[in-house]
Amino acid sequence: MSKVRVPRRHIAYRDHGVVIEIAPDYQQLASRADAVIREIVDHYPKTARMYDYLTRDPKISACWDLANYMAVYKMNYNDHGPVHARIATAAAMQMMRLLVQHGIAFDVVSSGAGDLDDAFLVVLAAELLHDIGNMVHRIGHIEYSVMLAAQLLPRWLGEIYPDPEQEQLILGFILSCIASHDGSPPPLTVEAAVVAIADGTDMTKGRGRAAFDLGKVDIHSVSALAVDEVEIRDGKDVPIEIAVYLSNSAGIFQVQEILARKVMVTPLKDQVRIVVSARPETPLADQRIIQKVVFENGRFQVARDE
Repeated sequence: MSKVRVPRRHIAYRDHGVVIEIAPDYQQLASRADAVIREIVDHYPKTARMYDYLTRDPKISACWDLANYMAVYKMNYNDHGPVHARIATAAAMQMMRLLVQHGIAFDVVSSGAGDLDDAFLVVLAAELLHDIGNMVHRIGHIEYSVMLAAQLLPRWLGEIYPDPEQEQLILGFILSCIASHDGSPPPLTVEAAVVAIADGTDMTKGRGRAAFDLGKVDIHSVSALAVDEVEIRDGKDVPIEIAVYLSNSAGIFQVQEILARKVMVTPLKDQVRIVVSARPETPLADQRIIQKVVFENGRFQVARDE
């Protein structure tokens, strides 16, 4: 397989023959996300086992890598691979912990399908696998993700759940979360709401760097580069507050069209607050993302120095 040429500002890794480029700051965010996940799931043994199973499974790794290759290099989309999966999962685990602290009931528990550990496991597995369908195609990727997860998960669920009835119930909850992670159809459960919202919180500039550097210049790529940081924290009067820090006002597109849209169609719409702040605060100026673009061959592209 020929190696894909990529910008030098990225770091490359090769896994199973597929070369993927990740912005260094985004890779570092993934490492911090892994630490957050492990710290939270340490209190939930079944969830911790599932995290280890999925992150060490070579088939899952192959799905992530090829999904990312198709999304980034074939369609100029933002990152949809293992880094995005971990960052979104860390956000989901933080949100779950806050919901527990505020006494919010989870559908896995309310339905009698399982306990709190099972609810965490459902969210973790769904968040890690929600985008693997991109390995087939972006169009229909949600349905492909559901089908692939349904094939891959029973191997590990069978190790955790000796009761086949409960195994099937947990699988059903996971697949429901994956099916609604984009907000269409709307999430039906609290667990699915967490998966959808957490997915929308991964919008920092590192995620969109590869697509921008490969020539994609539109509101999606530019707005993604305007988001410096996303923080999940206790909202005090609401369980979850999502703080988004922008270096350029263009980032409001990411918040409005992706994150807020998802929040509004979930059962958690009244339990989440989004706070957006511009940086730097002093002086009051937006960071310049593009200096000159050219519309040629049917698309806008960054003008390169002669």
